[in-house]
Amino acid sequence: ACALGRSPPPPRAAVRCLSAGACFSAHLANVSYAEARGACDQRQGSLAWVSGKPELDLLLELLADAAGPAPAVFWVGLKRNASACTHNEQPLRGFSWEGVGGGTAPQEVPTELGRWLQEPLRSCLTARCAGLHRAPVPDDDPEWGWKE
Repeated sequence: ACALGRSPPPPRAAVRCLSAGACFSAHLANVSYAEARGACDQRQGSLAWVSGKPELDLLLELLADAAGPAPAVFWVGLKRNASACTHNEQPLRGFSWEGVGGGTAPQEVPTELGRWLQEPLRSCLTARCAGLHRAPVPDDDPEWGWKE
């Protein structure tokens, strides 16, 4: 995940990798989705995408280390194009993962990854982006969900 929507934080980055080779980095900056995507492109990467629970757990751990205890929303590569409709029966609600260099990222995700803090607006006409909202919960797993 490449951007954080809050007051300007101190410049720092954190990195975590899965044993299978996928790596995530968190870069704290108050920027738009397009600016976050551009910053990741400059680093030869892409906005983060999650295809399973191990990746999600690693990403949430990374974001906790990077952002500290404050609730935060991070840009990830979750986007719904203007030509795509909202589908409430799908975990990603019609959103899809933007891939590296314009390629395609895996679109099938487990149902457990379909946690939305608020259902996205129903539309087939407007491009929309979603971020990962993370909030710490005392003595428990962090609360998380996608947020349009």
